[in-house]
Amino acid sequence: MAERVIPLFDHRLKTRRAAVPSDHRGPTGRLVDTRGRVLRDLRISVTDRCNFRCSYCMPKEVFDANHTYLPHSALLSFEEIARLARVFAAQGVQKIRLTGGEPLLRKNLEVLVEQLAPLRTVDGRPLDLTLTTNGSLLARKARQLRHAGLQRVTVSLDALDDKVFRRMNDVDFPVADVLRGIEAAQAEGLGPIKVNMVVKRGTNDHEIVPMARHFRGSGVALRFIEYMDVGATNGWRMDQVLPGVEIVDLLRAQWRLVALPPSSAGETAQRWGYADAAEQYDASLGEVGLINSVTHAFCGDCNRARLSMDGTLYTCLFASSGHDLRSLLRGDGINSGSSDDDLAAAIGEIWEHRGDRYSELRADTSSHQGSGRRRVEMSYIGG
Repeated sequence: MAERVIPLFDHRLKTRRAAVPSDHRGPTGRLVDTRGRVLRDLRISVTDRCNFRCSYCMPKEVFDANHTYLPHSALLSFEEIARLARVFAAQGVQKIRLTGGEPLLRKNLEVLVEQLAPLRTVDGRPLDLTLTTNGSLLARKARQLRHAGLQRVTVSLDALDDKVFRRMNDVDFPVADVLRGIEAAQAEGLGPIKVNMVVKRGTNDHEIVPMARHFRGSGVALRFIEYMDVGATNGWRMDQVLPGVEIVDLLRAQWRLVALPPSSAGETAQRWGYADAAEQYDASLGEVGLINSVTHAFCGDCNRARLSMDGTLYTCLFASSGHDLRSLLRGDGINSGSSDDDLAAAIGEIWEHRGDRYSELRADTSSHQGSGRRRVEMSYIGG
């Protein structure tokens, strides 16, 4: 059998330096892009490393022992991340999610959490400070993170069956350790906890009902995510996508479900609550969510920006290029770094020219736009 070679797109070749506009202005507290979408959510990747090798994110045949990660000097320091987060908050961001790679591999991450926890929105409220993790280190880190000021966690978990889970993470990591991490996070009050399950047809779709049964009534919200064409290394094919409507049908065959309204503006998940015999939502039984980013694009109200671990700003999960903020932070060796007002102006310039709608273009089969474009890897900017 011929060896399968998957090209890895070098994201570092596709960044351009962010520019401070000539009509300089500081933070406005509200940034609106070309489609009327307001910036509210910032996802910050703190590392490009992960201890799992999930095929849909960091397949082992690409991210092997010879893969070169970014040197520590290229990563933003905690102080640089906190400074940028403060500027983003002044521009209207209300929620910050720490991601990776696997963010808990970043040494002393709780120190960064301590620096982010005091930040406030433009109207004086605490930021919604969350973290997404594969759960492998959560049991030992949950208490430190909570005491540092983290509010909530989302855990990625693609199967309850240990054999299936070990096969999907491809490093033989046991599911029991992730479940212990979820329990530890619950005990520390890092909630409400969400569990994300990426569903890949023919791989783990038989785990949908067991996962729902396990978390029903547990206080944990389970969310099913359609397998997405993020990056260039996961070999994505449309026939591997199990549409969210089919997932709902599987769940409805087992339990009564009622549609719930979005929990916030820009909510990506379609929410369904478990109902009682009177067809009324029973909060004690909890809810499930469907993130149908392939079959039901939510570009129209996407309010998320993504900051990579080396300071590159991306305005779409499916972006092919980003904007270098690190150079503005650090200067060029001759000129010192930019002021907070300069940074705010550069961020404003980027967002106000944003017109991303990749998922909508993918769904437009008549135009075929968006297909074949090389995209940044999910392990680089988080999910």
